Amino acid sequence: MSQQQMNNNTSSSNIPVSERYWTLVDKADKKFSKIRDLPYYERNRYDTYFYKVFKVYTQLWKFQQENRQKLVEAGLKRWEIGEIASRIGQLYYGQYMRTSEASYLSEAYIFYEAILTREYFKEGSFQDFNLANKQLRFLARFLMVCLVLNRREMVHQLVNQLKMLVDECKRTFQINDCNPVSLQDTDFKEWKLVVQEIVRFLKADTAFMNIRPLRYSLVLDPHPDVLPHVAASVARRNLRLRDAVLSSYHHNEVKFSELTLDTFRMLQCLEWEPSGSFYLSAGGKSGQNGALGSSRINHSQDIADPTLPPNPRKAVLYRPSLTHFIAVLATICEELPPDGVLLVYLSASGGTSGHTLSPSSSGTCINTAENITRDFQSHTIHSDGTSTSSMSSPSNSPNPSASQKKGDCISYHTGCLQFGNCGSGGLNCIYPSDLIPFTRRPLFIIIESDASEVFKASVSNHVSAHLVLKRLQVISGAEKGERAALLLSPNCSFPIGSSDASRHSVGSLFTIFLTAPLQAFCLLLGISGSDIEMDTYKHAESLLSSSLNDWGLTLATSDNLDPVWAQILGDPFLRRFLLRFIFCRAVLTLFVQTYNEEEFHPECMPALPDAVSPRTSASQTAVVQLAELFHATKRFVFTEAVSIPDHINSGTRS
Repeated sequence: MSQQQMNNNTSSSNIPVSERYWTLVDKADKKFSKIRDLPYYERNRYDTYFYKVFKVYTQLWKFQQENRQKLVEAGLKRWEIGEIASRIGQLYYGQYMRTSEASYLSEAYIFYEAILTREYFKEGSFQDFNLANKQLRFLARFLMVCLVLNRREMVHQLVNQLKMLVDECKRTFQINDCNPVSLQDTDFKEWKLVVQEIVRFLKADTAFMNIRPLRYSLVLDPHPDVLPHVAASVARRNLRLRDAVLSSYHHNEVKFSELTLDTFRMLQCLEWEPSGSFYLSAGGKSGQNGALGSSRINHSQDIADPTLPPNPRKAVLYRPSLTHFIAVLATICEELPPDGVLLVYLSASGGTSGHTLSPSSSGTCINTAENITRDFQSHTIHSDGTSTSSMSSPSNSPNPSASQKKGDCISYHTGCLQFGNCGSGGLNCIYPSDLIPFTRRPLFIIIESDASEVFKASVSNHVSAHLVLKRLQVISGAEKGERAALLLSPNCSFPIGSSDASRHSVGSLFTIFLTAPLQAFCLLLGISGSDIEMDTYKHAESLLSSSLNDWGLTLATSDNLDPVWAQILGDPFLRRFLLRFIFCRAVLTLFVQTYNEEEFHPECMPALPDAVSPRTSASQTAVVQLAELFHATKRFVFTEAVSIPDHINSGTRS
């Protein structure tokens, strides 16, 4: 050791422990404030920042552990230790949001659980409102981690604690002139809103919706290595889902913080299920979400199979402005590897604010085909979000009042998805033309909207989606390089649940079909979780899995599969979305109340082979098997050629 190093160590040892500790705290606080508000995209750019901040907090945590007694004697409070642990948990969760690496999420859970069990914030919280507020924020953050990690028992425990703490704060910190530390009315309302949001979220995301994990599970889903291969002559390359942009905004939709129910389900569906964790049994008691396990989790079980590829990285955007949306897409496309696909999931109302309608009122469902064609051909857009197309004038538009609901914007054009209140005008409108620059890279686009038609071709000539996109390329008219794969929701959604406002209670039916198809089938029939025996559900799950695999094999061996689909069929996540779309399309096409009602049927572009179309014998058999199992064959329209397999009949009778 050099003389200078020895002198430095001697001088530092002369500094009181408490002073060195607070110097480290100040250094960590400054670095944390720099990284806290950094965006979750631009991952590569900010990796260095994360490791620097994490290094400082690691030093700080280790220092307080080694010198705990001296620091406590110098006045260190338990909540200050909890604050350090909470910051580390925030760092881990933020890095998970940037990278989608499940290990970071598990580490965040471990730190937050330690704070909870050791009650770092509890002491003195009812004497100091700032300390009570820290505990409230900690519970809200821990709730989010548990939701994403699918720790539903802990979620319900935290919700109860949050409710009790908010109520206790209201009683303790009453608003009056005599109390020097009084709870502000706005603070209390905000925390009551947080409680209402999570209660509403859990009411929508029921135990029935979580009978099986939404994440890709090797226990239930095919291993990537056994997926059928597409012939090299059809698939000129094999692409993998590397990144996803998930964004949802609907008036009064179910959400917690900035995570809406639809984006939550999509986020879950784009993750690998940790090996066996969903089925852990520690005592044999069924949890709230149907999973087995206790509140004490063996975190070693959260480590995914090392032979599996990493989770696709995801950017979750809530009510993005157009400029923010474009910035995120541009950054991700720049970082996308050569073999990568970018998934874009957009769930929002269209300009005309169409709604969930019953087929009997389908005539009021606004027909946008002519307007769309004009919007594609004339795409000069004003800042207020209205198109210059002559079809945008009120005199040529249907009367929106028939389906107008409180909170929706009255708009007379149909060329966009609305990602915010109408007061912001075009700043919150996303048009098909906004995606044109990014077609240089492979895109897999899922549109959940009553205006999904804005992303598809004119009804009159049935040209493919990429030709519509070409029509928008006014700069030189040259191709941008890639054709996008599109899954488009129906323009009208069949009502599920007890009211027409079913979106506000359970989320989007189309998204449920893509993330939990069997539950969507049951919801369409009006069947809830309490109506189903687990043996029946497992039988239905097995039948559906077999049908999905059969469709996958049909696509892989088809000679006329479009290369756009062929190149992504080897990716397990995108393949699963596509096969579930085929199931959704078959169900809604054959369903009595939406039969021959095209506005209630989803579409995809480019077209899939006829062998997987809804009215083929294979597709009808897949639906009739499930319908018979749930005694609902009369709810569908089948041809006489389709018969119910004997093993289904015998299983139903038994």
